[in-house]
Amino acid sequence: MLAWRRFTWFKPLQSFTFAPLWTSYVVFVNALTFRRTGDCLLTQKSRYLVALFPASALFWWYFEYLNRFAQNWYYIGQELFSPVIYVVHATVAFSTVLPAVMSTAELLQSYPALSRTRFQRPLVLGSRRIQGGAILALASCGLICVAVWPDAWYPVLWFSPFLILVSVQVLLCEESVLQKLERGEWNALTLPALAALVCGVFWEMWNHYSYPKWAYSIPYVQRFQIFEMPVLGYFGYLPFGLQCGVVADLVARLTTPPTKSCAAE
Repeated sequence: MLAWRRFTWFKPLQSFTFAPLWTSYVVFVNALTFRRTGDCLLTQKSRYLVALFPASALFWWYFEYLNRFAQNWYYIGQELFSPVIYVVHATVAFSTVLPAVMSTAELLQSYPALSRTRFQRPLVLGSRRIQGGAILALASCGLICVAVWPDAWYPVLWFSPFLILVSVQVLLCEESVLQKLERGEWNALTLPALAALVCGVFWEMWNHYSYPKWAYSIPYVQRFQIFEMPVLGYFGYLPFGLQCGVVADLVARLTTPPTKSCAAE
């Protein structure tokens, strides 16, 4: 209500509703998970959940940098803030992204139909180091293409960072999503992807009537909009969720140091 309505008495705080709204979402989703399972990130992995907030701010500022090349979204009402206030406000708002997605993923995992994978056959991979090097080279070239030909290559923006992170994990002999797929754990992909899509619907819905807000300018698909987002743009939330999952996994390793193991090639 406060984000959408223009109450005169609330005008000085109108521009700062995003972070409280999404912090409330994180708490609410954790409460639903706790009600279903008796466990949630907020109660059992609070250190990890708290660490997701600063990691999320850095994570989304990286995408803001990439958008300097792609120019796929822009902010309406940014002029209401001084440069310093904008950076602080944006950083706090961006800090809610990973906690929201990963809390949603945990809630989805509480549903057996979603936590189980339909693809029980594991993914068979060859030499991990060769694959990691090839993926790193291709993904890096993809980001270069986004900078040079943004109108044609902007979709790569949502895949390349994920592939770069995974390839670096492989080359450093760290546990990666590829090893999970080798074990048949396909929900390592499906849960964060679906969680990001769920959050994406709420992001776009709550953004639509808010102010300040964001809007899109996406080449070739800027039509059939649901809220501000073109309908085809919602598919971008799926690979974005994969990136959220990988970054969240890195945060989990910082709070619980992993053991390295290089499988035999």
